[in-house]
Amino acid sequence: MQLRILALLSFFAASAILVPVAEPDLASDRAALLALRSAVGGRTLLWNANLQSPCSWAGVQCEANRVTALRLPGVALSGQIPDGILGNLTQLRTLSLRLNTLSGQLPSDLASCTDLRNLYVQGNQFSGPIPESLFSLRDLVRLNLASNKFSGEIPAGFGNLTRLRTLFLENNQLSGSIPAELKLPNLEQFNVSDNLLNGSIPDSLGAFANTSFSGNSLCGKPLASCSQEISLPAGVPPASTDNGGGKKKKLSGAAVAGIVIGCVFGFIFLVVLLMYLCRQKGGKKTRSVDIATFKHQELEIPGEKPVGEVENGGYSNGYSVAVAASAAMAGSGKGEVNGGAGTAAKKLIFFGNSAKVFDLEDLLRASAEVLGKGTFGTAYKAVLEAGITVAVKRLKDVNVAAKEFKEKIEAVGAMDHQNLVPLRAYYYSNDEKLLVHDYMPMGSLSALLHGNKGAGRTPLNWEIRSAIALGAARGIEYLHSQGPNVSHGNIKSSNILLTTSYDARVSDFGLAHLVGPSTTPNHIAGYRAPEVTDPRRVSQKADVYSFGVLLLELLTGKAPIHALLNEEGVDLPRWVQSIVREEWTSEVFDLELLRYQNIGEEMVQLLQLAIDCAAQYPDKRPSMSEVRSQIEGLCHSSSQKDRAPQLDQVNEVNDDASSR
Repeated sequence: MQLRILALLSFFAASAILVPVAEPDLASDRAALLALRSAVGGRTLLWNANLQSPCSWAGVQCEANRVTALRLPGVALSGQIPDGILGNLTQLRTLSLRLNTLSGQLPSDLASCTDLRNLYVQGNQFSGPIPESLFSLRDLVRLNLASNKFSGEIPAGFGNLTRLRTLFLENNQLSGSIPAELKLPNLEQFNVSDNLLNGSIPDSLGAFANTSFSGNSLCGKPLASCSQEISLPAGVPPASTDNGGGKKKKLSGAAVAGIVIGCVFGFIFLVVLLMYLCRQKGGKKTRSVDIATFKHQELEIPGEKPVGEVENGGYSNGYSVAVAASAAMAGSGKGEVNGGAGTAAKKLIFFGNSAKVFDLEDLLRASAEVLGKGTFGTAYKAVLEAGITVAVKRLKDVNVAAKEFKEKIEAVGAMDHQNLVPLRAYYYSNDEKLLVHDYMPMGSLSALLHGNKGAGRTPLNWEIRSAIALGAARGIEYLHSQGPNVSHGNIKSSNILLTTSYDARVSDFGLAHLVGPSTTPNHIAGYRAPEVTDPRRVSQKADVYSFGVLLLELLTGKAPIHALLNEEGVDLPRWVQSIVREEWTSEVFDLELLRYQNIGEEMVQLLQLAIDCAAQYPDKRPSMSEVRSQIEGLCHSSSQKDRAPQLDQVNEVNDDASSR
């Protein structure tokens, strides 16, 4: 019996040796991805946990039934990534977590991702020393650790990564010298600028540009020779020097007293200057509400945001106030335009066949909501007693004479196209200029793209986005068809308003020529063509540039720089071009679009069109007719297709292919 038991034990022991250990598979990859989603905060990743395969999840790419790429750029991930998650993605070749707010140290178990070729974590808050575990990834080709908080010295272990072509370490807190062992034969891109480095630059890196080393205390080719003395700025005395017996020169008592007295007087001067500026600012605020002496008082709305640029929830700020513009209208009866002459009649001037179902008095009695402050003035939603809802814009900084205003605004009122917000009526006096438009209940494209980012947000699919792009292109093309000197001048997502069926309507056209030069808001800086110096003089080619930025905004889901009041935004053309140069991957597209895998070719074509529109030089940009025609073709193609190409048709990547 004992012999039989021993025999059985021996058999099971041998069997245990022969049974292979469970290999990692797609199920373990799926578990690792779900663990990552649970570990980091931020915008909810649009992953359907009910699916057994993660290969259809946004940002996830698979080959041979394993996860080989994870791209989650700019999705507001935050917190720390613990060890034991990323290391389970053992077949990972590309990992991109760029432009988030992840912190802590890079997880050390990345060393288990032995096939990793591309690692992009720039634009986060990773800290601590660069982990030694990275240097076991001998297949790394692209490594970007820029714009984090990495500290300590640059490890000599980088010399082990002989396949490395890109190494970006700029905008960190790295100190010490660049190790001489950093000899990478395939290195094509290198940057350590804006750190705390010192010493000489190794000869192996001397071929890179000055900008790769700027912002440090480095010397040697391509910078100044280490044998040269560092020149001091004019007026700065050299450091303390030996004087005879080695004693250092000291400032005299008179010099110290002079410095102290100068600082005191300088401080007093600054205080007086600040008090004067504050008093001037207060005086301007008081004068700006002088019109409140009329029928109703204009209210100062706390936190009021630009019309259409209200990024949290749509077109309305939700303040119920008496229309401030009506106040001024009620009390100013001087210089109104009535027909061709200024009279004392307070009267709305309607355009063409617009039904005159209300008048100025109806507007005075209307309840209203502040929609916000835009480039050209404050807008209100006015609900008349008859149940009619209109949008009223109260213009600012308009200093043109009555006759000129009438001519220009009537040219705007004559514009008639289904993709323009129609101007129904206007009011003119010396003190007030009002425009009455149709009210667009769905608000602006800006609010739709950048408003609600919570769990209840409805993703914008390709069909809606491409239809909005086509509608806006048709509206702008119509404007350009009215003459070679006719342009919009203020194209941006907050001026693309939407109907209940998401049809695009272009607003604020023709107003750029009415305002004064002081109306140069930051909110259009991200859309403005580089050749535009006067916002009142915008060419049709400059409109095309702005429309190209608008297309990039639609595709990436990112706001251009200064477009939002509470966010910095990005320089969209530069950002997109940098990704195209570096990778040309699906990272450029909004994650909400990557859910739809059968329109990859159309997305790439629209991206290329947007880049062409945002070309640096005007003569390189297409006309709006060409733009509209191409978008029509893309929309037709996507509506007719019945195929479902793989996501790598979207990527057109050269990072994975060139890294193998």
